[in-house]
Amino acid sequence: MSQRPLTAEEARVLAVLVEKQHTVPDSYPLSLNALTLGCNQKTARDPVMQLSEADVLQAINGLKELSLVNEVSGSRVVRFDHNAARGLGVPSQSVALLTMLLLRGPQTSAELRLHTERLHRFADISSVEGFLDELAEREPKRVVKLPRGPGERENRWAHLLCGEVQIPETAAFAPTSTRATGHGDELAAIKDEQARMAAELSELRALVLRMATELGVDPKG
Repeated sequence: MSQRPLTAEEARVLAVLVEKQHTVPDSYPLSLNALTLGCNQKTARDPVMQLSEADVLQAINGLKELSLVNEVSGSRVVRFDHNAARGLGVPSQSVALLTMLLLRGPQTSAELRLHTERLHRFADISSVEGFLDELAEREPKRVVKLPRGPGERENRWAHLLCGEVQIPETAAFAPTSTRATGHGDELAAIKDEQARMAAELSELRALVLRMATELGVDPKG
């Protein structure tokens, strides 16, 4: 179990490892290059980061000290995998929820259910809320339910892995249109998911092309 708050870079690295384990299993564990690309991905990320390999390596070393990341041997390229469930002391369902909160920022239960579809398929929103409540009540607390802002129909949740959440004062005055609610909330999440899948498809195509070039094979052949 981690004994200190994660840095923003450590949080991003850990979440990307969990995400890519499920979305691109053939490339997992991840090389430093692939992990850096995942951290700097422009879709399905809030905030978008621009980390160097040195930044990512520093985060990896910090996560190793917390028993959250392991270095995998036996390959020509050094690769890394996560140990989130055991390191954080939470079940895989909770790891999926924390991963999405780390990658995308505060979200409603409906958004989390949709965004975690490829990591864990929750039966319904009440199931999502059950795991969130557990994460919020047990010690150390891993998530917090944020106050509902003007015009918001649903509470959003935020993770506490990087310490206490600072709620910007401007958030309380954001117009209703800036946050999707109800069905609009799910529609926006679906659009985000489509953008994320398109980005992953592009990554896979680039990987296949690079492998084909290394093997001297015509990828169109």
